[in-house]
Amino acid sequence: MTAEHTSQEKVREGLTAALDRKASAVLVFNLTELTTMADYFVLTTANSDRQARAIADAIVERIGSPLSVEGLQVARWILMDYGDVVFHVFQEEARRFYALERLWGDAQNETGRFAASS
Repeated sequence: MTAEHTSQEKVREGLTAALDRKASAVLVFNLTELTTMADYFVLTTANSDRQARAIADAIVERIGSPLSVEGLQVARWILMDYGDVVFHVFQEEARRFYALERLWGDAQNETGRFAASS
């Protein structure tokens, strides 16, 4: 997927890829009203480092290489920055610790909109 694809298309395709690899507890936050950092954050949970890497790999296969990737080695929290969309692939303990759901609690939750079409 190239830069000409909309942020919504990236979210939809990346979410589909994550769900295909059995990601759980998915959330999609629309950040457009809160920050210029990104339009969307997509949060997913994996049961192991192997699954976290598989989810990250599936997202790359589906929408291409991100601008940057953090945490791939240890895979407790993989952050994939596509500019307008940021994918977070957590293992459960890291997700609880960082609690991005609370940090971005004011963001509009659009999970239903994207999960329904995936």
